[in-house]
Amino acid sequence: MTGQSRTSFKQWIPSTRVFILTLLAMIAFAGNSLLCRLALKQTGLDAASFTSVRILSGAAALWLIARIGGGAHGATGSWSSAVALFVYAAAFSFAYVSLPAGTGALLLFGAVQATMILSGLWAGERLRKQQSVGLTFALAGLVGLLLPGLSSPPIRGAILMLGAGVAWGIYSLRGRGAGDPVSATAGNFLRAAPLAMGLSFVLLPWARLDRAGIGYAALSGALASGVGYAVWYTALRGLKATSAATVQLSVPVIAAVGGIVFLGEPITLRLLIASTVIFGGIALVLIVRRPDSVLKTEAVRKTGDELS
Repeated sequence: MTGQSRTSFKQWIPSTRVFILTLLAMIAFAGNSLLCRLALKQTGLDAASFTSVRILSGAAALWLIARIGGGAHGATGSWSSAVALFVYAAAFSFAYVSLPAGTGALLLFGAVQATMILSGLWAGERLRKQQSVGLTFALAGLVGLLLPGLSSPPIRGAILMLGAGVAWGIYSLRGRGAGDPVSATAGNFLRAAPLAMGLSFVLLPWARLDRAGIGYAALSGALASGVGYAVWYTALRGLKATSAATVQLSVPVIAAVGGIVFLGEPITLRLLIASTVIFGGIALVLIVRRPDSVLKTEAVRKTGDELS
């Protein structure tokens, strides 16, 4: 094997590792939608109980992962982030009482991306023409999905899932720059646990427990959320910011396919068209060609580094 071949092989190994970790993380995120829909559709478990079990099992898994990884005291985080996490998890569960898995995931991730983009605009960021067109397309696709009609999603579930997406977007924005994201997430899950238990207590008269449903909720919390987030944060080290944002657009597609295969859910023409328009619009916002001046500056810097 030549020296160039060995170098290429060494570069291929970490790239493959990042790809595999990213794929597993996206499957885990889609798994949250599938497990929640499965528990609420095919078992007797209620949405509040699903939320509590998911957050409690996620807190336990993340705390253990953080401790094994040597995180600061196993958990950090903040109460404000925990509230955003709780609002996301609760709205997510109640939305999936009526929403199909793919539609719910599309609404969720569309709202997450829209929240983060609009937050940037509020902070003074400016969109280029391509990004403005993309944002317009994404919002139009979202509106088109929600317009009344035979194949439109239930409005209550749609509003709840949009709210979940906004809450998750806020949570993600607050988590930027966290020194140890796994420890911070573990702490936020631990703080959100009493909030989830409080919700279950308030809705105790309507509580319905089911062994299989509790199992699905525990898998959603410990595996799809806890391990999924840990894998995602590991993959992020090898991804550019734009790539990280764009790759998450695959989650609704995976969830939709999973809903068809495992839950027997139909896929409608409206969902296909809305998905294409929303994904295309968000991609236009996220994938922006940098100015030639920036590229030239980086090329000059790289050349200087090679000569030094």
